[in-house]
Amino acid sequence: MGSPRTLVLNIDRDDDIGFKAAIESPVIGREACLDAAVKLALADPEDSDVNAIFQAISTYDRLKADGEDPEVAVIGGNHFRFIEGDRKIAKLVEEVVKGCGARQCILVTDGGEDEYVLPIIQSKIQISSIQRVVVSQMPNLEGTVYILKKLLSDPKVSKLVLVLPGLTLLLYAVSYALSKPEVATIIIAAGIGGYLLYKGFSLDELIRTEVIDMRSTLYRGRFSFVTYIGAILFAIIGVMEGSSALANYWDGSGIFPMIMIFVWSAVLWFTLAAITTSLGSIIDSFMYEKESLNRAVIFSFFLSAIGVMAFGGTSYILSSLNLRSFPVTPDLGVAYIIQGAIGGLICALVGIMLRYMVYRWVEDIEQAKRMRI
Repeated sequence: MGSPRTLVLNIDRDDDIGFKAAIESPVIGREACLDAAVKLALADPEDSDVNAIFQAISTYDRLKADGEDPEVAVIGGNHFRFIEGDRKIAKLVEEVVKGCGARQCILVTDGGEDEYVLPIIQSKIQISSIQRVVVSQMPNLEGTVYILKKLLSDPKVSKLVLVLPGLTLLLYAVSYALSKPEVATIIIAAGIGGYLLYKGFSLDELIRTEVIDMRSTLYRGRFSFVTYIGAILFAIIGVMEGSSALANYWDGSGIFPMIMIFVWSAVLWFTLAAITTSLGSIIDSFMYEKESLNRAVIFSFFLSAIGVMAFGGTSYILSSLNLRSFPVTPDLGVAYIIQGAIGGLICALVGIMLRYMVYRWVEDIEQAKRMRI
């Protein structure tokens, strides 16, 4: 019994073969892959994906010389939208695997972003080997300067390497002109911290997904598009209210009181924004997707519970810190945290009960439809 057929696969996540060389994915077969590599090399001789494709062809030739019956393919994603590109890669990998009948895969990449799709490929076919192609560079100073120049000309790199220092210097210049250099330090520290949290929690992917969802609701004429806009306005008001509370009550005593004051003042507006978004989902689910209505309903009640408990908790914490002019006294803070806990539990309980009632209602509707059929 012969060994299972092997697919030599090169993934171009940012779709340079399509963006630069106008080649449609997937590219299957040695001759087609060789032609794609030549076209990409002519379009951009310095692209590392060229070397990765040639490496895939070389691996295919070695397996062929060893008496195996391999297949080689190149698949591109999306040059601008990685979420859509990853979905495209998953679909094309499944099509290629079914078409060639391969049971295992040798993945050839140039490292970096291409290896983010490794779990996607593993869900479609067993990966028996990974080959990383590293392009040798000139070791002298001229080569190093050339590499740095090319890196800085890359928009993905320049946004991080040039924009952040540029904004930092600009903020310091403006703050010194206004004789308040400490303002620049606070803004820069907050900006760097926010950026690290933004990338650390993958909020860029979340925001990109939300933008795609908003565009989809607009094109399909869904009510949730209107509630999305309302939620954004409420969130902006929350930021403004939090900033105003900081100016009125924060005495510079530390980061923790500053965060608590901002949350105390903004949390109800943020909760209202989330509930507004949830309201749009409830209406859309009721009109178009009744099977998801129960999830949309309970989501709004859980958000209300979280918002009420967060307001009560921050009120109690801040009332015990003896901040200047803070309107909540310690006795009132205790009352707020008790009321917040009770109110949050009631909201959650009502949401669970209503979810069950909606679930049974939808089940009755579906059962009635099946009986008519």
